[in-house]
Amino acid sequence: MSLALATCFTASPAMAAASEAPAKDGSATGLDRYYQQHLGWGSCVKGPADTTGGDLDRAGVRCADVTVPLDYTDPLGRTITVSISRLKATDTRHRIGSILLNNGGPGGPSVESPPGVRKAMKDVGARYDIIGFDPRFVGRSTPLDCGWPVGTSWLSAGTSRAGFDRQVVLQKSLADKCRAADSSVLPHISTRNTARDMDVIRGALGERKVSYLGYSYGTYLGTVYTQMFPGRYDRVVLDGAISPNRYGPQLLKGSERENEKALSDWAAWAAERHDAYGLGRTRAEVLATVDRVVAASARGPLTVGAGADVFRIDDSQVPVLLFSSVGDDTDPTRAFLGEQLSVLNMAAQGAAPTTLSPKFAATLRYLLHGGDEPSGVQHAIICGDVAAPRDPRRYWRDIERNRAAHPLFGPLTSNIGPCAFWDRPREEPTQVRRDGRVLIVAATGDPRTTYKGSLELHKLLPSSRLVTLEGANRHALFGRYGNTCVDDEVNRYLATGKLPTKDQTCVKQAG
Repeated sequence: MSLALATCFTASPAMAAASEAPAKDGSATGLDRYYQQHLGWGSCVKGPADTTGGDLDRAGVRCADVTVPLDYTDPLGRTITVSISRLKATDTRHRIGSILLNNGGPGGPSVESPPGVRKAMKDVGARYDIIGFDPRFVGRSTPLDCGWPVGTSWLSAGTSRAGFDRQVVLQKSLADKCRAADSSVLPHISTRNTARDMDVIRGALGERKVSYLGYSYGTYLGTVYTQMFPGRYDRVVLDGAISPNRYGPQLLKGSERENEKALSDWAAWAAERHDAYGLGRTRAEVLATVDRVVAASARGPLTVGAGADVFRIDDSQVPVLLFSSVGDDTDPTRAFLGEQLSVLNMAAQGAAPTTLSPKFAATLRYLLHGGDEPSGVQHAIICGDVAAPRDPRRYWRDIERNRAAHPLFGPLTSNIGPCAFWDRPREEPTQVRRDGRVLIVAATGDPRTTYKGSLELHKLLPSSRLVTLEGANRHALFGRYGNTCVDDEVNRYLATGKLPTKDQTCVKQAG
């Protein structure tokens, strides 16, 4: 799900001064005590119910907390902690250095990721200290919890003006809840401050340079780091890249065609399995079923589930369920979407609700009621990066224009969000003014961070190289999709530090 029209701002002189790489690991800006801090590595277990920490301990991972300033213009002021993990290199004779991880989001944790990344990196993984970190106010780091009653603010405006008006009320209430939870920290939750935290981590690890692997939003964070701290990075892999020129509160806008193509491809897959899902025997029939489900949910919420798990789903939520599954064209995810649409289709036809699978029930519970984890950080980051238009009438006009071309996904990608009611960011968005020798990885059919975003970033960084996977409707590739060609290109670069002499093309493997 995670996984965004920027206006210009004027950075304060103090913050502008803090935006450049500090000399000698912070000595010139009063940050030396952060860069030179001693890290107390120990168990990753936070308490008796912490199964993730136990798994990390058993995998040989050790954890620590890094102290960073809440406000980098006030290094003697309030501090927060950023949680990190480390899976040390075992081939110490050929050790390359440390590689930091970011799984996207924004607001995605990565403390738990080193064992999986070590596996993806194959032999070269043994030559790195693999460092996961939870960005400020995420996961095991100093937390922020806005107490949202829903799991995500990425919702559709639905099919009517009344539905949009309800969204305006909801999205304003979500912004108000974050402000009420802790207004003092919101101005300091931003990608640029996360990049500053990354450089403190680098210094605390004792590394002159650090390598980096970022997925999705993590590609934007990685790009920002290269611009703020030139000379501090070694090997950088950006998987599913976001163009910095397109990054902002409406992060999904512009992805409608890719999502329609992915949905159409899924419909062809589902048509071949009509006996299992009952959605239609042709692509067109399945897509017509999708349209009927959405129309039925607009007339009145669809009731699904039984017992303790009964949910009412309307036209603001059905497109989210579709959107969340078409970002992956593997059979398990396609089957899960088939299961969801089968249940919704029966509800649209008036069938009595039946018990849901645990996975579908958990998905709806999160979407409609939120989860056990703190909420709101994802949008706190985006809203802290780029200002959003504030007039709801502007969003409604945009929705109506987009709906005409993209009736299903346009009202989702153009919808108003909490950022319309947020305080203005403290800094200007990062501009790419420096070249960077990085490796960009992208699928031509990526429905989240579209392929054109990777092409734009590649153009902004002329020395970069692009590895393209053709024929896949998939977001996030390296070590996750199972494409040998992509994985080998990335690992070759991580092993040698040498980018390919020219851009490379891989193809989707059968099965």
